[in-house]
Amino acid sequence: MKRALSLLLAAALISLPVQAKSDKEQDRLENAGKVLKEILNIPDDIPKDLLDKAECVIVIPSVVKVAFVFGGSYGRGAMTCRTGEHFTGPWSAPSMIALEGGSFGLQLGGQATDFVLLVMNPRGADALLASKVRLGADASAAAGPKGRTAEANTDVTMRAEILTYSRARGLFAGVSLEGSTLRTDGEANRHVYGHDISARDIVRHGKVAVPGSANQLISLLNQKSPKNLSDPKSLQ
Repeated sequence: MKRALSLLLAAALISLPVQAKSDKEQDRLENAGKVLKEILNIPDDIPKDLLDKAECVIVIPSVVKVAFVFGGSYGRGAMTCRTGEHFTGPWSAPSMIALEGGSFGLQLGGQATDFVLLVMNPRGADALLASKVRLGADASAAAGPKGRTAEANTDVTMRAEILTYSRARGLFAGVSLEGSTLRTDGEANRHVYGHDISARDIVRHGKVAVPGSANQLISLLNQKSPKNLSDPKSLQ
């Protein structure tokens, strides 16, 4: 009897760190939904025509500066893409994602910053789902224009695979993230979904349902941008 109780206690102690990590990732998903809602309610927010042409959206709440790594920064968040073979369906369950780098660390000045990134074509989405991507090298990136009357058809905007935005100290703006890296976070996905699963199976193959903690994020995107208005030829 004592041996059985000891084994049960040991199992419970082992499961505590796993549960704590799962709760942390669920909190990140909830925060991602809150951040996106707040940003989309800003008068000078992301132009709707750009959101309507985005294949994927990445939300990374509270990116912070790491003081001991040459101004490096890190953040953890979520990526969701439109479903369907050609990105024309509703928004997918989210894959957890990590943002890391040094070039934007000095810009943050120690202030926690929220980031929203729009992935503007299938090539950018495939690159992110396949491997670690260095912005400006493996995928072209540009600071996104803002405001409902912003000119979204500039050469830079049209060429960029990823448009990047930030919010810090209450200010919302396009920001350059060149030199930083994005990668899918397999460990975080395991904590969210309870088993090992690839980002591609989550986002493109629909192998899992949207977790409750991501309901606000996904329902908001389905409400604000239910249809992909990209040129159909660009999605083939």
